[in-house]
Amino acid sequence: MTLEDYRTLFMVGGLLLSLVAAVPGLSVVFSFPEGERFSELWLLGPGHMAEGYPFNVRTGELQGPVYVGVANHLGASQYYVVYVKFRNWTQPLPNVTISRASPLPMLYEFGFFLADGESWEAPVSFVIADAAFEGNISAVAALLINNRHFPVDLSSRWNVEREGFYYQLFFELWRYDVEAQEFRFHDRFVSLWLNMTAV
Repeated sequence: MTLEDYRTLFMVGGLLLSLVAAVPGLSVVFSFPEGERFSELWLLGPGHMAEGYPFNVRTGELQGPVYVGVANHLGASQYYVVYVKFRNWTQPLPNVTISRASPLPMLYEFGFFLADGESWEAPVSFVIADAAFEGNISAVAALLINNRHFPVDLSSRWNVEREGFYYQLFFELWRYDVEAQEFRFHDRFVSLWLNMTAV
């Protein structure tokens, strides 16, 4: 190598070192792409695993606890609400494609504040408190969620294809929209399918 080659090598190395040292300062002037921003919503079974969820339920039997959880990865603090709803298998679920929550009434709610990177989790136990069967129809009159009583007055026809009286307990995630100054459906929900049995 000639003296000229060494000089070029040192100049290129010095330039690269200067650029690396300048990156933190450049972040003040330029915005660099960040990772994906999102919120997590999950539902775990009684063993705190993604298994063992209640399915066949009877009147008066305590189910759970299952664990509903949320994690904030939106880059800023957020105020969340999780709404617990109950439906028969023909009623509407949320539609995340068009950001529409289920129109069914909320039975139970959890409200909490999370800083970016934080998570929250809560146990949910439930009991079908009052149910009856007549022919090919089951009727659920009341539900207990975490020991609170809620009248539901829902019926379900026998599902011939799946052979059961199906209901669904589901959890919608809502987030406070600062600009709109209201809670809005955050395009996430999780659910439990339940088969109501007489025995």
